[in-house]
Amino acid sequence: VERSLDRFLEGALILQIDKIEAKMIDEFFDGILALESKEECFAFFDDLLTLNENKTIIQRYQVAKMLYEKKTYQTIEKETHASTATIARVKRSLFDGNNSYDMLFKRIEQANKLTENEEE
Repeated sequence: VERSLDRFLEGALILQIDKIEAKMIDEFFDGILALESKEECFAFFDDLLTLNENKTIIQRYQVAKMLYEKKTYQTIEKETHASTATIARVKRSLFDGNNSYDMLFKRIEQANKLTENEEE
């Protein structure tokens, strides 16, 4: 797996997560990629994280999704109970990060379109 220094030298972004030991992070993500269903994800993250950690991750995801959908800070704050500081942090990641949110939301949109077409 290519690390940040190699990507930096090639003109790509440096990822914050690359500050974690490579073998450990690779094993962690390999484990997540081995999960085969939503039920397995629910069980894994319930075992891995505290209730508050799960809430925080889910809240940040919802904030990113709402920002992607061009919702206002006021609407996001009201619906997610996220602080404006959290919304601003997520916004920075969404628009100045590694484009992972954009990739993910586009894949979800595509999967939803395929599901809709299959139902017709």
